[in-house]
Amino acid sequence: MELLLPVLLLVVFYFLLIRPQQRQRRDIAQVQSTIAPGARVMTGAGLIATVIAIEGDEVVLEVAPGVTNRYVRRAIMRVIPDEVAEPVAPDDAIEPTTRPAGESSTGDDSTGTER
Repeated sequence: MELLLPVLLLVVFYFLLIRPQQRQRRDIAQVQSTIAPGARVMTGAGLIATVIAIEGDEVVLEVAPGVTNRYVRRAIMRVIPDEVAEPVAPDDAIEPTTRPAGESSTGDDSTGTER
């Protein structure tokens, strides 16, 4: 009975901490192994770039037109999916609110004096 609590704590730690970390490491390793030129990626430091070339364990990333950096493959944390921006229809545009001249949002005039 005295050993039940420590064993139960180990099981809880395994399912709450160790197993999710193992899954995350496995997912990141899978992403790093499937990187291809042309993919937009994000590094562990938050740099977003496009993969230009893969040379063994190193990846050449283009961070701006004509500017490249060399990173180890392990620095890539995720691949950013291509997003297609949907155009905003004129009916969906937000109309700006207008106020008559001389009125502020507090009801006072522009000089700040009370009436």
